[in-house]
Amino acid sequence: MFSLRKLLLASVALSMSTAAFAQDVTALRIGLDGGENEADQLRRSECVADPLKVATGASEVQFFPSPDYNGIIQGLLGGTIDIAIMGASSYAAVYLQDPDAVDPVLTTQQADGSSGYHTIMVARSDSGITDLASTKGKKLGFADPDSTSGYLIPKVALPNDIGASIEDFYSETGFGGGHENLVLAIVDGNWDVGTTFGSGQGDFSEGYTSGNLRIMVDKGILDMDDLVEVWKSPIIPNGPLMVSNSLPAETKAQVTAFFKALPETDFECFDAFTAGGYTNFIDADQSLYQTIIDARKSVIGG
Repeated sequence: MFSLRKLLLASVALSMSTAAFAQDVTALRIGLDGGENEADQLRRSECVADPLKVATGASEVQFFPSPDYNGIIQGLLGGTIDIAIMGASSYAAVYLQDPDAVDPVLTTQQADGSSGYHTIMVARSDSGITDLASTKGKKLGFADPDSTSGYLIPKVALPNDIGASIEDFYSETGFGGGHENLVLAIVDGNWDVGTTFGSGQGDFSEGYTSGNLRIMVDKGILDMDDLVEVWKSPIIPNGPLMVSNSLPAETKAQVTAFFKALPETDFECFDAFTAGGYTNFIDADQSLYQTIIDARKSVIGG
């Protein structure tokens, strides 16, 4: 009897061990959207790989850059991307197709305690465009169809401020292939005016304290003297760090705890991963983005 009991216990233990092994996460996959060129995104993000492996027990952390936002959205929906930090409209796109696909667990915070930013519409400083009224009849470039600041918010807010539909007010509209590419295209004269993003804090002459303009200035690929600001949107909630619900609950908790602690454990890495200008991660959830979800559903659809 004793031997049989030991055999049964060993069998149960082996079964439990096998089940636990099946839940192990061998690789965590981080999606990088197409708002910036791939090499710079990878360089900024690679610092999280080794400490995230330690924090979660994952054997590997993989990065998956996408040329556009939709590639990461589809990866989150399909379960091939586990973690991504993107704009609120991208989260809304995921939520509207599958409310249970991901959880928005954290968002970034600025030094003054705020957690928002703005669409910044810019034009060449020598274009003769000085304000929103003078953009009438010009060619307007948007950053990406899944960008919050680069498309959704201008589609919602601009008609009220220009007193007309975007289609009637501008001679041409289109997409610039991401925020960085759009701004470079404006400088090159391919678009008269375009929508990107910034914190709206600090000096425009420095690209503000955070956002695409500041990233480009810090990389040495943009001189703010070449641009003029012609419109600033109402405040937009900073985008979420999303974690896939296809991960085991324990791993999700470990991932969330790792990133929430990152500003304290390695601020330089946090600063790089979030593209600079932020001081902290704070808790977030679906309710923070309900207005963006509603706006996307109304303007773009599910």
